Formats: sequence, structure tokens, C-alpha cells
Amino acid sequence: MERHITLGEFIIENQKDFPYAKGELSALLSSIRLAGKVVNQAINKAGLSEILGKAGNENVQGEDQAKLDVMANDVFISTLKNRGEICGLASEEMEDYLVFDEDMHKDAKYIVLLDPLDGSSNIDVDITVGTIFSIYRRISKPGTPVTKEDFLQPGENQVAAGYIIYGTSTILVYTTGNGVNGFTFDPGIGSFFLSHPEIKFPDHGKIYSVNEGNYVHFPMGVKKFIKWVQDIDEEDGRPYTSRYTGSLVADFHRNMLLGGIYLYPTGTTSPKGKLRLLYECNPMAFLTEQAGGKCTDGFIRIMKIKPTELHERVPFFCGNREMVEKAEEFMRDNQ
Repeated sequence: MERHITLGEFIIENQKDFPYAKGELSALLSSIRLAGKVVNQAINKAGLSEILGKAGNENVQGEDQAKLDVMANDVFISTLKNRGEICGLASEEMEDYLVFDEDMHKDAKYIVLLDPLDGSSNIDVDITVGTIFSIYRRISKPGTPVTKEDFLQPGENQVAAGYIIYGTSTILVYTTGNGVNGFTFDPGIGSFFLSHPEIKFPDHGKIYSVNEGNYVHFPMGVKKFIKWVQDIDEEDGRPYTSRYTGSLVADFHRNMLLGGIYLYPTGTTSPKGKLRLLYECNPMAFLTEQAGGKCTDGFIRIMKIKPTELHERVPFFCGNREMVEKAEEFMRDNQ
């Protein structure tokens, strides 16, 4: 029986894609893999460990933090800090970025942006959640403290991005700009194995993911697109299927494998959109484009947007190229 390649082996074999990195990026991805294992174990034992429920705090967005939000944030920070590959980290759960200026970090070339536990409102009802990460090379001078501008880079500057999905199985999916690959965790062995090589969005999709409870607040273009996907058209295979969990990682993962579009547009309750450009939209956009899909704010490419603040929100349309372009057509025609 042929043995599957491990994530560690895959990372080492593909170091050639980063001749300038000298192994740092590979080590950084290995640190993310390790932190993901710890968080996975905590999630699997959450009901027994009394870490379900709310922590009693709010994050910078004013959202209630789950206990596992706090735990996952702490695990990723401590794991990444204990290696010398990054000089700073920003998280959706923290108001400001962290500066790592100890001796072991002084020559570090990378920074990490993190959503440590996406979809955490689903934890108490045992629905899939995930971790989203994004890696950039710093633009400030190595040897000096990291600056805010290092974090406010457009998504097209990413050198790696991915997510870990904690579901019926735990899967780490990432890209370094050379395609998208997924690795499933084998808890018996304690390793991630390549299970989804060279992932691509199917050419045609029949799933749409949107919180239709906000329909009344959506722009007219989105309303008309939703009605279009619900219309009967045997040639197009419509109506399409609605699937929405409230966990971006879960909805994105399904749509990338089966074919579909995910939308979180503007609305009265979210006048700039709900998703965060740095922690959610940019990494998912990088993955989308590397898997042959398209990702925009309804009009322009997500990864072209120049961030102006750490917790900036933007409208988000991503998925099969043809489905996103159809949604964009409705947006343009109904401005």
C-alpha cells in the first residue's frame, strides 16, 4: 500500500519554491501545524474540559468571546512566539498587534495575521469551526521593531495563507502561491497526511452560501442575484442549493470542493460588510485564486485593496469564477 506523504515532508520537498526563505517559512508553517494540533485536541475535549461557553469578555469588534476563542488565540501566539521566524503577530481577537523583539526574533522576516477560531459561535452546538492564517514578509527593516505598516499590506503581498478546519476530520489547507493542497490529521499517528492534492474549484457550482436572514438589508444587486439562483432553469441546473453554517471556513471548504459561491455583502447591520479584510478575506482570497476561483468585494479584486486599519471590514464574494462574475454583473447593473 502506498504511504501518503506527510505535511512535514511536503513542506520540505517544496522549500525550493522559496529560495530566499532559507527554511524560515517552512519552519513557520510547521509551527502553525503544531498549534493546530493543540487546538484540535482542546476542541475535541471541550465538553469534558469545561471550556465551552462564553469567556465573559468582548473582542475588539464588540463580539462576545468564547472560552475557546481565548484559548486558541493564546496557543497560536505562544507557539509562534517560541520560534524565531516572526517579528510580529496580529489577531482578530486583539485590538493591536504584538511586537516580538527578543534576540531570537531580531532578524525575523515574517509577520502573521490570524483568526484563531473562526465560527466560534457554533462551538457550543458542535458545528465545524476553523483557524485562518496569513503570512507576509515584513516591509520594515529587519532588526528594527515591526511597524503597523508591516500588517497593512494588500493581500497580493501574501507569501502563504491557509486554514485548519476542525470538523468530522481535521484538515489543514494552505497555499504558498503554487496551488492549494489539503492535509488530513491522523490522530492515531499524530501527523497530517496529504489527502487533497492540487485542489481546484469545479468549473461549475450549484451552491450559494449567504445569511438570507439579512436579505432585507442587502444591496439590490445581491437581492436580484439571490432570486436568480432560486429561479427554475433546467439548462443551468437552477435553482441552486442554499448552504450556510455561519462558519466561513466550513462554508468555504465545502464550496471549494463541491463548487459554489460565498457572499457576505454590505447591509444596514453591517454597513461595510462583516468579514475582516486582514484576518479572513485576504487569506481566503489567496486560496480562492490559487484554486482557480475568483474573490472580490462585488466590484474589485479583494487582494488589490490597500488596508487602512487592522480590523477593516469589506464586502466579500468568493467562489467559482463564473458564479462570482454573475453576482458582479448583478451588482454593476443595480448600483
